[in-house]
Amino acid sequence: MKIKNIIEVLESWAPLKLQESYDNSGLIVGAPHWETNGVLVALDCLESVVDEAISKGIHLVVTHHPIVFNGLKKFNGSNYVERVVMKAIKHDVALYAIHTNLDNVAWGVNGKIMDVLGISSHVVLSPAQGMLRKFQVYVPVEGAEELAKAVYSAGGGKISNYEACSFKSIGEGTFKPISGASPVIGSVGKHEYVQEAKIEFMVPSFACQAVELAARASHPYEEMAYDWIDLVNTTPEYGAGALGVLKEPVDFMSFLRQVKSEFGATIKYTKPIKDLVKTVAVCGGSGSFLLDAAKRANADVLITSDFKYHDYFDADNSICILDIGHYESERFTIDLITERLSKKFPKFAVLKTEVNTNPIQYY
Repeated sequence: MKIKNIIEVLESWAPLKLQESYDNSGLIVGAPHWETNGVLVALDCLESVVDEAISKGIHLVVTHHPIVFNGLKKFNGSNYVERVVMKAIKHDVALYAIHTNLDNVAWGVNGKIMDVLGISSHVVLSPAQGMLRKFQVYVPVEGAEELAKAVYSAGGGKISNYEACSFKSIGEGTFKPISGASPVIGSVGKHEYVQEAKIEFMVPSFACQAVELAARASHPYEEMAYDWIDLVNTTPEYGAGALGVLKEPVDFMSFLRQVKSEFGATIKYTKPIKDLVKTVAVCGGSGSFLLDAAKRANADVLITSDFKYHDYFDADNSICILDIGHYESERFTIDLITERLSKKFPKFAVLKTEVNTNPIQYY
C-alpha cells in the first residue's frame, strides 16, 4: 500500500490545519509514493522504535509526538533526533506524526481519555475560535442537489453529529451575457430570468478550498456566483481539552484509585474541593493552559500533566488538579490510532509498538 493512502485517512480524521503553530505534524521523513506493507504505531519516535519497524519489515511509523520540532542544521548523529532521522532515511522508513491536530478534535486524544474513564458523552472544553465560515452559492434549481452532494463530499455541511446540513431558498436570478461569454442558458446580449436556488452551508475553515473547488466542478454555469461569510459561531468538534459528566458521582478517593489504575499513573493532586466527583475536564499532555476553562465549566477535577509547582496554587480551592504524567495521559493514543487505521484497513498490518517510550522512571 502507498503511504499516501494511509496519510489521507489520518488527515481526513484530524486535518493538518488544526495543528498548533509550534507543531510539526505530518510526514517528516519519506515520500507519499513510498510503499509499505504495514504501520507501526507509537507515542514517540525513538531509535528503538525505528529498529522495531526495520526488524518487522515495516516502512511507516506513525507517532503522536513529532521527532522533529525545530529545524535541523546538521546530521552527524550528535543527538537522538538526528540519529532517528538518519536511521529512518537509511532504511527507507517513513515517519509521520499526528500531534496537536489529533488533540484539537473532539474524537481525538481527549475523547479517548473520556472513553477510558467511562464517560460516553463529552464536549470540547475550550472550543476553537474562527473555525467556521458560511458558504452560500446560487445555482439553477435543477442543479441544486448535485452541487449540494459535491459540497458534502468535500467536507461542508457538517454540524456536530449531523451531516448533509444546508438551507435552500428559491428565487429568480437574472443576467445578460455579453461579448465573450459562452452561456449554458440564454444567448449573448439578451436578458435571462432563471429560477435559482441559494444554498447555504456551514464549512470548517480547513475545508473551504476543497468545498469551493467541488462546487465549481459540479456547477452548470460558466461563472459561479457565491459568497464566503466569516462566522463567530463556535463548534463543539474542534478545540482543546474535553469536558464530560460521569454516569454517577463517585467519591473522590475511589475516583483517584480508578485513574491511577486505568492510566498506570503516579498522581500529583491538589486538595479535593468536593467529596464526590461528577464533572470531569481532561487534556492529554500539557494542559495547565486549560485550568481557567475548566474552572469556568465548574469541573470538579482537571486531569492532565506537566503543571509547574506554582501553577498548582491556581487551583485556588475551586477545582482539583490531577497531574497524572505526560506519557500516562496520552498512552491510550496508541490504541486510538491503531483502532482507526485497523477499521479503515482491516486486511492491513497495523501494529502497536512493543517499546515503552516513556523517558521517566519512577522509584
